[in-house]
Amino acid sequence: MEMSDFISPAVKSIPPSGIRRFFDLVTEMKDAISLSIGEPDFVTPLKITEAGIDSLRKGQTYYSPNAGFPELRQEISNYLLNRFQLQYGAKDEILVTVGGSEAIDIALRALITPGDEVIVPEPTFVAYKACVTFAGGKPIPVHLMEEDKFKLRKEQLLAAITPKTKMLILGYPNNPTGAIMTKEDLQEIVDVLKDREILVLSDEIYAELTYGLEHTSIASFPEMKEKTILISGFSKAFAMTGWRMGYACGHKEIIAAMLKIHQYVIMSAPTIAQYASLEGLRNCMIDVSNMRNEYDSRRKVLLEGLDKAGLKCFEPEGAFYAFPNITSTGLTSEEFCERLLQEEKVAVVPGTAFGDCGQGFVRVCYAYSLDSIKSALDKISHFVERL
Repeated sequence: MEMSDFISPAVKSIPPSGIRRFFDLVTEMKDAISLSIGEPDFVTPLKITEAGIDSLRKGQTYYSPNAGFPELRQEISNYLLNRFQLQYGAKDEILVTVGGSEAIDIALRALITPGDEVIVPEPTFVAYKACVTFAGGKPIPVHLMEEDKFKLRKEQLLAAITPKTKMLILGYPNNPTGAIMTKEDLQEIVDVLKDREILVLSDEIYAELTYGLEHTSIASFPEMKEKTILISGFSKAFAMTGWRMGYACGHKEIIAAMLKIHQYVIMSAPTIAQYASLEGLRNCMIDVSNMRNEYDSRRKVLLEGLDKAGLKCFEPEGAFYAFPNITSTGLTSEEFCERLLQEEKVAVVPGTAFGDCGQGFVRVCYAYSLDSIKSALDKISHFVERL
């Protein structure tokens, strides 16, 4: 009996994550510097951690309501209104999830049926196409261009739409490129979608991490509010990756459908992490601001170092990634990353992990200490010089 015959064809069709492969390699290599995983090097702000510990001491280790504690949903509602002028009802338009990843997954499972097409602009977060496939849909990649600062353009969207199009996934600020979509950029997309029966899944997990321009959500356009499922969470801005806290906002019928899946497969997000997140929203926005300022400083150091090393890189305006073009080295993305790791003990991620159009690029994360970034830049410079 062949066990592989029992595995779902959809699961078989998805390759392992290109990010995790290099992360696993670097863990086996002594003294290697990893700029590969998108994880803040900051410790979770102390007030947040103390709130989690306090909940344990009080014996608050029970299940929460399926959708999350009402006071947390209300605080998320307040935050979105005050910070981004987005109005969502705490009672039935907000769902607390196990990280933004669960929210993406159950949104697609709630809405996508076999044969539905989902437009996925690339390069982009590795989970989108996989989750579309697991839901029975067909991901339709749209190749974004470096000369356009990796923004989705109206003409590209129009060319990708067919009668089977059910949804567009937008991930801005973008992982892996650091690109953003301004209000003017989004207006072009709104003009295309406002009279079409196409939903938008807007992953805004990096909304707090922009440099120079404030984040704009496509859900802030009145024509798009009901059509948009907004995904966000606490992992990146609050340095809470391991707490696994996210949320989804949207039309009450969509949230109810997502909640039904959540009830059966998850039940509820971790109670301790919900109390911690509540404290974060109420009293730790200054910590978020301080971390954002530090990322900005690291961003500038990284860009200057890449330029000195002879690697062209468009200036990222959000998240904590740079996406340098390495075609001048004559190596493919995979070759560059493998040789850099073996010869200089520096780990970055091939651009192809984020879509075929990522060939000729690598992703470098600057959510690491300045010392690590500077040391890695020296090694990258030596590597490129030898080439």
